[in-house]
Amino acid sequence: MIISVASGKGGTGKTLVSTSLALAIENNVQLLDCDVEEPNAHIFIKAEIKNKYPAFIPIPQIDKSKCDFCGKCAQVCVYNAIAVLKQDVLVFKELCHGCGSCSFLCPQKAIREVNKEIGVVESGNFKSIELVQGKLNIGEAMSPPLIREVKELINPEKTVIIDAPPGTSCPVIVSVTGTDFCLLVTEPTPFGLNDLILSVEVMRKLKIPFGVAINRCNLGNEETQKYCEKENIPILINIPFKKEIAVAYSKGIPLVEAFPEYKRNFQDLLNKVISIIKSKQ
Repeated sequence: MIISVASGKGGTGKTLVSTSLALAIENNVQLLDCDVEEPNAHIFIKAEIKNKYPAFIPIPQIDKSKCDFCGKCAQVCVYNAIAVLKQDVLVFKELCHGCGSCSFLCPQKAIREVNKEIGVVESGNFKSIELVQGKLNIGEAMSPPLIREVKELINPEKTVIIDAPPGTSCPVIVSVTGTDFCLLVTEPTPFGLNDLILSVEVMRKLKIPFGVAINRCNLGNEETQKYCEKENIPILINIPFKKEIAVAYSKGIPLVEAFPEYKRNFQDLLNKVISIIKSKQ
């Protein structure tokens, strides 16, 4: 079972929920931090990193002795990463997605691919939890290739939790695709509701079962709850705002460790998720 944890905006408590859920499950669980631009699950899941390897993306390199500047490579590149001039070919590495179309379709076989390092993938263990995380190199514009590398380490024999990046753009799509369920973390504010609506549209488009977790549920207004009721979206857990929770979180202490009574709440959350997944099968 693979559960992704996502949110339409940053700062809603996505990592709080994903780490708490992993700690509540306890046994045979794998946590993937796919927020590769700013991974922070390791602050709460203090795993000993045992494996680390670089991640690459294949970038086209032009052999101008073979190239006749026909422009086919630029035509097939949907990301505009190649521009063909009269006697030159420009490759914009920052735009390249490493799809390989240009080298595969070059009539003159004048393109070969060279690896460009974009980040690292790390893994280690904390108690019975396996933590896998990606770290994107500073200055890199695209995170999806690294997120795919992180997801390559998914262990289907374990309960997998994916901490996705915030938003609704490509990194989120790559993170949640292929998961059995997505838990959307939000907050009861106008901004939180606006971005929750966007996330719901994405999940429905991808046909991924989903539910909602409302963090800081005793702040803001009731519009988020009304929206979920209207759209028949299950609210699976409510987490109140408490100064004590915020203080513990700022010290890197997981919610379920600082307040053990919440462990049962997250175990109940898992049971609800399992029931929803079974009902969709």
